[in-house]
Amino acid sequence: MAKSEKKKKSRATAIGIDIGGTGIKGGIVDLAKGKLVGDRIRVDTPQPSTPEAIAAVVAQMVDELGAREGAPDADSPVGVAFPAIIQHGVARSAANVDKSWIDFEVDKAFTDKLGRPVEVVNDADAAGLAEVRFGAGKGVDGTVLVITLGTGIGSAFVFDGRLVPNAELGHLEIDGHDAETRASAVARERDGLSWEDYSVRLQRYFEHVEFLFSPELFIVGGGISKRADEYLPLLKLRTPIIPAKLKNEAGIVGAALQVAIHHKLAK
Repeated sequence: MAKSEKKKKSRATAIGIDIGGTGIKGGIVDLAKGKLVGDRIRVDTPQPSTPEAIAAVVAQMVDELGAREGAPDADSPVGVAFPAIIQHGVARSAANVDKSWIDFEVDKAFTDKLGRPVEVVNDADAAGLAEVRFGAGKGVDGTVLVITLGTGIGSAFVFDGRLVPNAELGHLEIDGHDAETRASAVARERDGLSWEDYSVRLQRYFEHVEFLFSPELFIVGGGISKRADEYLPLLKLRTPIIPAKLKNEAGIVGAALQVAIHHKLAK
């Protein structure tokens, strides 16, 4: 076997799937680099977004990705990022998907449908893990909090590179309000806030989280992280706060990384 072929053959990869309320994305992830091998694929989330309908789409995507050059073995585990609290493979909530997912055995359903092991992780947790391993938080020890500002506020709590799952920090009560109802990107749009006015709400939120957890770093993701220079410089915190780097690929990379860690395909 040629040297180049050996190198190609030894590259560890995993399939990651990122399920959202409007779209399902997937790709093959190089586990050493945290980058996609080839282009990602995207399919509209079926409506209604029931377990049976979504499982069928995920199976089709995995089949397509599995047929590509650079794909892992056909029986290799698959990582799935899902918009819910995931406890021992069971969904305990359902954000932007059909409510029939609540208390549903997601791991088991996908494993049965795909005929291979599946590891399901909360979508914000997946994105956060990817950011800490390969993105803005790479090389940072201690507590790193990844906060996504979007329809709500998603969060990932990572300590020394290890994920502490299901940290729902968007639902902290601040000044009598659920935090995400006041400080999410949607709340800014709904209330017609300027960046300066929005930063006042973000200041209140982040200083409260900072007091509770004393993190080493805040990483801010979500769609408005593209406009981070409009509001992050206005925040006055002890903790450094920077925008996320991996953008739309974070969920795919994090899902693949989580399953690789669980199955000892990666450290």
